Amino acid sequence: AVQLVESGGGLVQPGGSLRLSCAASGFAFDSYSMYWVRQAVGKKLEWVASISSVANVPRYADSVKGRFTASRDNTKQTLFLQMNGLKTDDTAVYYCATDSNGDVRGRGTQVTVSS
Repeated sequence: AVQLVESGGGLVQPGGSLRLSCAASGFAFDSYSMYWVRQAVGKKLEWVASISSVANVPRYADSVKGRFTASRDNTKQTLFLQMNGLKTDDTAVYYCATDSNGDVRGRGTQVTVSS
């Protein structure tokens, strides 16, 4: 069965950084594009970033472009999201997913940006 386990969230001040990780198992990780999505309280699930399976080409939502960097290590079946210049609007639960809608995703990791 597909298993996705996120980690690395926490409380950080505005302007700070966090690095999220997602350990994947139960499927051919290196054959899938992978996605980061997030959900803030009272808001819909939002696509944040994606990275292709082989060429590792990342794409980003306009709201995070220039601040977030997605990467992956196919040998370790792990997905990463480096988040710099965090803003209060980035506060959300972050999930890794096998699709852009987040239909197949992990349990998430909470990121709180607050002074």
